Amino acid sequence: MAADVVLEFLLVFAVIGGTELLDRTNFALIGLAAQLDPRSVWAGAASAFVLTTLLAVAIGAVLLDALGGHVTYLRLGGGLFLLAYAGYLLFVPESNRRTPQGRSAFATAFLLILLLEIGDTTMIFTVVFVGAISSPVIVGVAAALALVLVAASAVMIGSRLGARVEPAKLERLVVVILIIVGVATIVFALEPGWLPSLAG
Repeated sequence: MAADVVLEFLLVFAVIGGTELLDRTNFALIGLAAQLDPRSVWAGAASAFVLTTLLAVAIGAVLLDALGGHVTYLRLGGGLFLLAYAGYLLFVPESNRRTPQGRSAFATAFLLILLLEIGDTTMIFTVVFVGAISSPVIVGVAAALALVLVAASAVMIGSRLGARVEPAKLERLVVVILIIVGVATIVFALEPGWLPSLAG
């Protein structure tokens, strides 16, 4: 019995964490952490991951039916958010920007993850696991822990990148990443089968 619980936990942890490592959300977090306060970015991302995991576990398989076509709009919203942020960095001079600190960085990361993760493959996997694993608590804890740890690794990479690269070059890199990820997110929302590797 205990061995089964451990195996179920490890299965959910490995699938959710492995999928999220290759997800567009991970690259977006790297870009945010390179620009904003890494601790606030991680806190915002982790909070959103926990919220989406709780939502998936609480609603279960009903979530997919309830959202229906709205999943597409949520994904489009995530892509547009990334493009808007890229446009902000590109067209608003740095001297005119309010430095995002504390809650601003938290809110940016929270909104980004919320928009990208609702209806995403990792959330759908969580919903599926709720019906396949013996305890929804195991699914929720394993999935949330995997996502929070992936967010920590993305933020760590982004913060180190930000410390080692010249600010102007870093900002150009972040803009390029945000545009690529934003366009890929919108394309995936409109044509889910076109980029299966970005479905995580």
